[in-house]
Amino acid sequence: MPKTPEELLDHLNALGIETVTHRHAPLFTVSDSQSLRGTIEGGHTKNLFLKDKKGAFFLVTVEEDAVVDLKSIHSKIGASGRVSFGKPGALLELLGVAPGSVTVFGVLNDAEGRVKVVLDAGLMEHETINAHPLTNEATTSIGRDDLLRFLEATKHEPLVLKVAE
Repeated sequence: MPKTPEELLDHLNALGIETVTHRHAPLFTVSDSQSLRGTIEGGHTKNLFLKDKKGAFFLVTVEEDAVVDLKSIHSKIGASGRVSFGKPGALLELLGVAPGSVTVFGVLNDAEGRVKVVLDAGLMEHETINAHPLTNEATTSIGRDDLLRFLEATKHEPLVLKVAE
């Protein structure tokens, strides 16, 4: 059973990680979420749930306005050949979220470590990073270093590299 947003926030709290969560109407796209600019400070994320030809899964988290070349990203992230978007069933199974709620926090549900996390270097320049807390009806602000601690605690050692064009 996938973790709930409340369980995520409890997990972060248990790690001693302070966050601020802003509730809002459901946001399904980056353009939907841009209506919150000025209200929530920091870097805002866009997430790509990808699969390569050998069945490996990747969660690529970049800034919301980043441009990512899907034809060449495989060579940057270590995928076996070109990548495609992972199917909604795999997204739910591995990260415990539905399309429109994809988030770096979803790795809390990936207990087997099947998803490789890639964080764009440009996003990591922000001191505060904003992501959905397993639901698109809220945004959680977390410190950059605390995000890395969270990922480490979930046994997901992220690749931090320049993904955006």
